[in-house]
Amino acid sequence: MRVAIETYGCTMNQADSDIMRGLISRYFELSNVEEADIVVVNSCGVVDYTERKIIRRIRELKALGKKVVLAGCLTRISDEALTISDSAVSPENVASVVDAVLSAQNGKKIFAERRSVDKSEFYGIKRRRMENAIAIVSISEGCMGSCSFCATRLARGRLRSFSMEGIVREVEQAVKEGFREIQLTSQDTGAYGLDRGKAMLPDLLNRISEIEGEFRVRVGMMNPQHAVRILDDLISAFSSEKIYKFIHVPVQSGDNRVLEDMRRGHTVEDYIEVVEVFRKHFDDVLVSTDIIVGYPTETEESFWKSYELVRKTKPDIVNITRFSPRKGTLAAKHRDIPGWIKKERSRKLTELVREVGLENNSRFAGRKLKVLVTRKGKGDTVLARTDSYRAVVTEGVLGQFMEVEIVDYRFNYLVGKPN
Repeated sequence: MRVAIETYGCTMNQADSDIMRGLISRYFELSNVEEADIVVVNSCGVVDYTERKIIRRIRELKALGKKVVLAGCLTRISDEALTISDSAVSPENVASVVDAVLSAQNGKKIFAERRSVDKSEFYGIKRRRMENAIAIVSISEGCMGSCSFCATRLARGRLRSFSMEGIVREVEQAVKEGFREIQLTSQDTGAYGLDRGKAMLPDLLNRISEIEGEFRVRVGMMNPQHAVRILDDLISAFSSEKIYKFIHVPVQSGDNRVLEDMRRGHTVEDYIEVVEVFRKHFDDVLVSTDIIVGYPTETEESFWKSYELVRKTKPDIVNITRFSPRKGTLAAKHRDIPGWIKKERSRKLTELVREVGLENNSRFAGRKLKVLVTRKGKGDTVLARTDSYRAVVTEGVLGQFMEVEIVDYRFNYLVGKPN
């Protein structure tokens, strides 16, 4: 029997697909979707639009005569997606994917209850695609938050930190296999270890930095309230040459009142402090953040506070999301803002982000930088990363460290010429 996996959404889902790919390959033939008898759809439910798109995709696959096993976040938050699928395996039960495939084949739908699994134990099972130089490593699952708009926390549950020893072993193995960029992922990397009584992200980064070999580590999203509490230790850990000087700190709004309504657990000032301290200690830091426009209690004044925050702090990447209510969340009970207002606010913020990106990248013109080639680009180009994780379009070989001269730039990437 031939089985394929389609993956949507975050790096956590990609890491889960690596586990499921390894388990499935022990019993079935892995194939592309066109030739598959059964397709595992590893779903994302971050916004309503994505849920609708995946549900349409499931119906398309069913119309082609294929059995569908639903995986990922929609297994916990979408009754419709669950109903139209032939079987399901939730995020914390990825080890049961073979049983789910067999049940779909036999026409018996199964869906396991929640259970706590340390995914670092699967480091020897994962089957990664060798199409780039990147290996994704999960360090925890779930979160400590109670954000009013988020359905992902309903899908992933409370924080469960994985074994530090298991994570270190997985990174060691990935480096030995030839991967040169390690992406540490979770719903909130800054919360790693809090369920065990101590924030342990800096300790983990220090352990990983001791691993032999030339590689780089990208630390995934960390919420401001957790980052600010371990800031000194984070700065020390990020001082390692092996850690990209990259931080993804989602502020979501520039108005503290809206942040309270969102139940974010942090203030605008927390975000600013993290950004300023990192920039003080390192010559170049790539700052990424997230902003939701059109949250139900966001006024015109609130929006302009978000706008001014971006203008003031000049993040390099801003993931802008127009608010959409998610079933089962507190925010869904509020009266929604008209779509045209959200669209206009998103447009204005996007224009500013492009201006800021051009300004930030202009200072690299003519400079020579060391980069790591991580993936293929368009045509004969490749995508490389500087030590601060800035994207550089250039020419080179996957996994290669090299020096380039920056000859041009856009708002979201640099153009490099190999020396």
